Amino acid sequence: MARVPWSSSSGTQMLTASEHKASTKATSRAPQDLLRDRLVAELQEKDPGVALTGLQAEMAERPSLARHCASIARALGRAAVQKYGSVQRANRYSRPVCDTSFAAGVSRTH
Repeated sequence: MARVPWSSSSGTQMLTASEHKASTKATSRAPQDLLRDRLVAELQEKDPGVALTGLQAEMAERPSLARHCASIARALGRAAVQKYGSVQRANRYSRPVCDTSFAAGVSRTH
């Protein structure tokens, strides 16, 4: 603890200080979370078709992420409904990336 004089006339108040050094690195995020966030941002900027093409390409380039493909595709489906405000409009972009997970994400928001 450190004593720090504050501007009040009531005296000195206590301020606790940590002995642990703060990490300068941000907490590292899982690759699938980074990919999902990047693809959702791409969907918002462009359209779901572009994001699904990106997902397909990533699965081909990084097979280790394949087990996360369905959850990412569902997240893209939900984001498409949020973007367009319509299940029908979001479904126009549906295609068989990661089975039918994009369509499942679209339908679960309804």
